[in-house]
This record gives sequence, structure tokens and C-alpha cells, in this order.
Amino acid sequence: MGKHPKAVLVALGAQLIVLPMVCFGLVLLFDLSPVLAVGMMMLAASPGGSSANLFSHLFGGDVALNISLTAINSVIAVVTLPLITNLAIWVFDPFDDQLGLQWAKTIEVFAIVLLPVLAGMLIRRTWRQFAAAMDRPVRIASVIVLAVVIAGAVVTNWDILVEDGPRLIAITVLFCLLSLAVGFWAPRGFGIEPRQALASSFEIGIHNATLAIVIAQTVMGSVELSLPAAVYGVLMFFIALGFGYLVRGRAAAAQPVQAGEH
Repeated sequence: MGKHPKAVLVALGAQLIVLPMVCFGLVLLFDLSPVLAVGMMMLAASPGGSSANLFSHLFGGDVALNISLTAINSVIAVVTLPLITNLAIWVFDPFDDQLGLQWAKTIEVFAIVLLPVLAGMLIRRTWRQFAAAMDRPVRIASVIVLAVVIAGAVVTNWDILVEDGPRLIAITVLFCLLSLAVGFWAPRGFGIEPRQALASSFEIGIHNATLAIVIAQTVMGSVELSLPAAVYGVLMFFIALGFGYLVRGRAAAAQPVQAGEH
């Protein structure tokens, strides 16, 4: 749990409990089609993305807390993501065959996506200079992979995106804003320091959209199911930037960040 167990517990509670409830309410409010509704719930259940570390660094958050949260949440999500997705499939019934998300295949996808993350953490701990030199190229490669995956989902489902695009953009923007807000203000409500609250905010607001897309397309065999994650994967960076600039002043006023602390 590291140096800040309270911050970890609050952030995990917001990520695993509050966020799916918020997403479920938004799905009902926007009256999405069953497939897109399940896609949104799958997105809500996905763990934080590695880009959260970068945003946390830019805006003075606790990067070490981000790394811990990503590792813990990724392990927990092996159970919670299939559970929440299967519950969403049961509620919204998007498929005629009633086939849910199979646990064995999900673990295979998690291994493919998360093993590089675990390897990166090991390299960072063992070969720090090499890790520092490779940090920027790896981040660039990750963005390129995400862009290619998103482009494929958009091109394949262009007709659906044109029809439901405005509603899908609206719900993903609102969900991202609420995720960032919950991630920041829930810890602050529990008396957690601003640096940890910022880290929590980006961890909860920046999802691993690539993971959600891969599971939707590879395990579930539905590119349409991946559309919410694809749209969210594009918009979350711009929304997180704006949110970071907005909240950084409040965090600095509450507790100035010392030079070199992050």
C-alpha cells in the first residue's frame, strides 16, 4: 500500500465502486443502445492507463502513488472487469446468444496487455538509467498503438458513429469529467493531501482504453462494443489537460508543491 494507504484505499474505492455506478446512471440517462451501453460499462471497469503517470508529473501529482494504483488496480481488474461486463450484458442483453465475457480469454488478454507494464516496472526498479532513456520512446509507441486501434474501430463502425456520435461524445465527455472530479474531490473529502488527490484524479479519469478495445474486439468479437473506449481514448487527454490546469491552482493554494518534489 506504500506510504499513503488511505489514499490508495479511497482511490480504489472510487475506481471500483463509485465509477461503475456513475457510468450506469449515465448510460440510463442517455438511453444508449445495448451494445454501446455494455461498451461504456466495460470502459468504466477498465483500470487506469499508464498515461496517468505523465499527467500526474505535469501537474505536480504523486507519481509514485500513480504507479502503485496502476499496478494494484490492474491486478484487481482481472476479476472486476469480467464481473462488471457480464453484469452489464445480463442487464442490457446486447447479444442474441447471451454469451458473456469468458474468464480464461480475459486473462489471456490481460497477460498480453499488462505483462509489458509489469516488465516496465521491473526494468525501472532494476535498470533505472535504461528505463529513463526508454521512457519517452515507449510513451510515443503507446500513443501510436492506441491511435491505430482507435482508427480501426472508427473506420469499421463509421455508420454507427455517425448515427450515435453526438450522444456518444456527450456521454464520454461527461463521464470523463465526473471521473476526474470524483478522483480528486473524494480523496480531498477524506483529508488526503492535494498531491495524492491529483494522482488519484488522473488515475481514475485516464482509463486504459487500449485494454477495453482489445477485449471488446478480440474476446467479445465486437468492434461496435469498442466504440465508447475508442471515443473516450481520444477525448480523455484533452479533458485531463483542461482539468489539470483548473485544479492545479486549487491544489497549490492548499499545499504548495516544492521544487523537485515530483
